[in-house]
Amino acid sequence: MYEASEWRRDGDTIRRTVVAPDFRTAIAIVNDVAEQAEALNHHPDIDIRWRTLHLALTTHDAGGLTDLDYKLAARIDAIVADHQARSHAAE
Repeated sequence: MYEASEWRRDGDTIRRTVVAPDFRTAIAIVNDVAEQAEALNHHPDIDIRWRTLHLALTTHDAGGLTDLDYKLAARIDAIVADHQARSHAAE
């Protein structure tokens, strides 16, 4: 199973907050995440506030976390790195 080091567990959900360099980059990250989510047919909760993105993953049908959550988390981590966003210290 993927070790989602930038993600924190919150019950049956994993969460990560990232800060993009600017609003346009934050939107680009959301668009790239949407592409991966569609490819996996697994959709995260995304909340965007200016350039800060709050992401949450869980598998509702399974009642908790599955390998699919960690697979998408790894893809999101790569997207975040590609866009030079950083983890938010106060998650």
